[in-house]
Amino acid sequence: MDFGKTQISFSEEQAMLLDAAQGLCADLSPIDKVRSLLEDDTGYDEAAWQQMVEMGWTGLALPESVGGSDFGLGALVPLFECMGKRLLTTPLMSTVLAAECLRRTGDPAAHTSLEQIAAGAKATVAFVEADDWGSQGVTTRIEDGKLQGSKRHVADAADAAILVIPAMREGVKVLAIVRGDQIDAACRTKHDVLDATRRAQSITLDIAEADITVIASNVDRALEETQLIGALLVAAESTGAAVSCLNVTVDYLKTRKQFGKLIGSYQALKHPSVDILCAIESSKSLIYQAATELHAGALSRDARIACHMAKSKASETLVFAGDRAVQFHGGMGFTYECDAQLYLRRGLWAQQAFGDPMHHRKRLAQLILDDE
Repeated sequence: MDFGKTQISFSEEQAMLLDAAQGLCADLSPIDKVRSLLEDDTGYDEAAWQQMVEMGWTGLALPESVGGSDFGLGALVPLFECMGKRLLTTPLMSTVLAAECLRRTGDPAAHTSLEQIAAGAKATVAFVEADDWGSQGVTTRIEDGKLQGSKRHVADAADAAILVIPAMREGVKVLAIVRGDQIDAACRTKHDVLDATRRAQSITLDIAEADITVIASNVDRALEETQLIGALLVAAESTGAAVSCLNVTVDYLKTRKQFGKLIGSYQALKHPSVDILCAIESSKSLIYQAATELHAGALSRDARIACHMAKSKASETLVFAGDRAVQFHGGMGFTYECDAQLYLRRGLWAQQAFGDPMHHRKRLAQLILDDE
């Protein structure tokens, strides 16, 4: 498939991975299982996590030198698309991003943590201090021998064995690698997340510098690129979820009757359904274009453009699909018992995660216009 000057590719290894992921995600996450975990403290099934570890998913993009498979970042896109299709939530995205952030620093001090992650240790990155994903300000500091500060909305922080904490030390941004057991329960505040399949905490830090590992190489670039990769993985999840949302909606349109006719026979419902399908196909093209552009080294200008485009399109697609699904289900669609609610809530969460569409379009404009 040609997309501009990019030849979108899909390797034999990626195809095999996709087949395996489709089967495993279907087995691990039927919709009744998703609902059973909504009120669970962890929000995921530990047995499902262990199966992912056994499949090597935590080290899929990591180099063989730390125990990974070296499949590259592009292999993660079909994987997260499958997970999104089944609303399967585990700490995999947080763990993958923590590993990617550490790997991109190129700092040898990260080697042990990367080995642990490839072997199945759960991890996360504390990106956020302010409400704006575009904010680069960091107030957490390493001073007088202590790491002190606070981070907000840290995804999957409750179970993370490794937390990657951006902080300032002597005016320079660094990454502090903190063990999960170094943060007391009293220093953690659980957030209620709109998408009830997600978990996040705010954390307060007061840890001796001697008890942490500090990474000081290429931190700004590693953080910025990891956030873009996170945006792409959310876009892949959203695209998969939009496919399932459309399937649920079409199944309903083919069975529900009104005034003696199937409601799916009305043009007013057919046309928006086709619009959703077209938006999904556009989103798929964009996420796979971005997957093709991703490489182990620094992100190219084309890769950045592709990630921004994929996130802005895919998150809007899922919100549109979820909103139509709720409307088409009528009064039932507004109840929590209707599965349309799950997709709309996933879409509203995904729309904001790693920056909303306006955030990404502003940066897309900078990339395109600054080059003219």
